[in-house]
Amino acid sequence: MNNKFNLLVINPGSTSTKVALYENEKELFKESLEHNSEELSKYAKIADQYEMRRNSIQLFLNKIGFDSKDISAIVARGGILPPVKSGAYKVNQLMVDRLRTKPIVEHASNLGAIIAFDMANDLGIDAYIYDSVAVDELQDIARISGLPEFPRRSLTHALNMRAVAIKTAKKLNKDYWDCKFIIAHLGGGISLSAHRYGEMIDVVTDDEGPFSPERGGRIATKPLIKACYSGKYDQKTMLNKFRGAGGLSAYLNTNKALEVEKRISNGDKDAELIYSAMAYQISKCIGELATVLKGEVDRIIITGGIAHSDMITNWIKERVDFIAPIEIVPGENELEALALGALRVLRKEEKPYEYIE
Repeated sequence: MNNKFNLLVINPGSTSTKVALYENEKELFKESLEHNSEELSKYAKIADQYEMRRNSIQLFLNKIGFDSKDISAIVARGGILPPVKSGAYKVNQLMVDRLRTKPIVEHASNLGAIIAFDMANDLGIDAYIYDSVAVDELQDIARISGLPEFPRRSLTHALNMRAVAIKTAKKLNKDYWDCKFIIAHLGGGISLSAHRYGEMIDVVTDDEGPFSPERGGRIATKPLIKACYSGKYDQKTMLNKFRGAGGLSAYLNTNKALEVEKRISNGDKDAELIYSAMAYQISKCIGELATVLKGEVDRIIITGGIAHSDMITNWIKERVDFIAPIEIVPGENELEALALGALRVLRKEEKPYEYIE
């Protein structure tokens, strides 16, 4: 019996396509294929970038001298689909048609499944997505917002969150499906989730929770509505204020956490106040989710790029370590998370879902 699986992993981002080759758990090659603004400006829609991005992946394989015929399966970052379950989906034509012609939101991640499906078909193998951004396992009670026309949605950093949850459970000599976790992903956007027995039952999305390096987070609705109708801003400007120019960028004119920490170490009290306020808001949201789990929390897990920061994580620990022990798992680890998810499917430890609408 052949126990060796070669996995091609694809993660399209706004200005790059991250690609890796794994042999079982071992990363053999990894590269970020950059796409400059001049190159991207040629395409009216993200779906139009398909051929350019697929060609760049093939060039990567040619460069490392890897024969595509030796690939066991292809796994890609799940795009923004209608709500799906956590775990693996085998990519089918229906999913590809949805992402190509009727995307919920135009986003680079939508290209992952499309490219993986076509490459896999050419090779006679299967393509998968794993833990799409659109994973939605909210309890019914968690969907209620206060206005029926605006139900709460589950859009989080699900891929990395579930990966670190599974990793932490193993460290505890437990099964993920037996654990209760609160997870905070700290990156350019910040989102949090409550996990109970293998399901992400509630979330704090990046537009309803803490501000982040680039996003405004939770804002009082009255002044927001007033600003929107003031005539000073168009829709594009307001959206950019919240997603791209909010948070640290708005207060401190930088989205770089390291730069903010350098300012703090040089005695900048304004930078310290804003940065500590971000940690304060993250801590408040961890407290919110502790009530969802009724205080029964095996671990609070802090992950994402900013989890490398001792300053931020220590500030959070000071406020929430009374709830549960804290596990720091820095970085985003998305390529690894995709590879390990697909590997569990190939080893028949998990069964992939069929995508239907």
